[in-house]
Amino acid sequence: MPRYRMIVEYDGGPYVGWQRQDNGPSVQGAIEQAIFSASGDTVSIRGAGRTDSGVHALGQVIHADLSKEWSPFKLQNALNAHLKLAGEKVAILNAEVASEFFDARFSALRRHYLYRIISRRAPLALEAGKAWWVPKVLDHEIMHAAAQTLVGKHDFSTFRSAHCQANSPVRTLDRLDVTRSGELIEIRATAQSFLHNQIRSFAGTLKLAGEGKWTPGDVRAALDARDRKACGPVAPPDGLYFMQVDYPEVITDRRKHVDDNDDGDDLS
Repeated sequence: MPRYRMIVEYDGGPYVGWQRQDNGPSVQGAIEQAIFSASGDTVSIRGAGRTDSGVHALGQVIHADLSKEWSPFKLQNALNAHLKLAGEKVAILNAEVASEFFDARFSALRRHYLYRIISRRAPLALEAGKAWWVPKVLDHEIMHAAAQTLVGKHDFSTFRSAHCQANSPVRTLDRLDVTRSGELIEIRATAQSFLHNQIRSFAGTLKLAGEGKWTPGDVRAALDARDRKACGPVAPPDGLYFMQVDYPEVITDRRKHVDDNDDGDDLS
């Protein structure tokens, strides 16, 4: 069966999350239904990362095995046509034929996320549901300094949801940068994999530093506590975006690039 790799964009607002669930519509379910409508194939697609309800994506990567060969261009157009007809807030940005060994989840080397905060007095009109509105001035430089205390390999138990199903709380955080452009504060995070609610926990904690309530030392102390009770409030899902996934240029083994910590929780 030919395997196809696709890049997907979606507005997470209308969905219970990426993963197919019984309690409401999911992004995975929307794409699988579009594949069935276009090809008649009943498939179970795999995504590079699972996202919670309300979390958006600009570069989710999936793979699907179909019963017949499609030109990538026709497959992309067919799926987008069915997604639009169904009123879904999902779009296929790119489709291509993939190696039989490519796995959207297990082949991933790094995942990149963005968290957006709009720091201003006036409430959001155009950006409602697409960013976290904080009606006070935040010091992004202090937030960035605090974020650097979290970079590296650590036990992130403090920043892990109580419902996290990952086998280990240890992760290697490659990047956690905080920048500002006008009213917009952006937090960018990169790692091979993340724990459930890890980035939203980072964002909520860094906001405390931006308000002057915590110092970078306080953030480091929270990390070292390895206790969920030491975490700041979890930021809302509205501001979180799954941006990009990095893969090796050549994939010759389906599980070659999985490390001991990549157990796929990644519900950020």
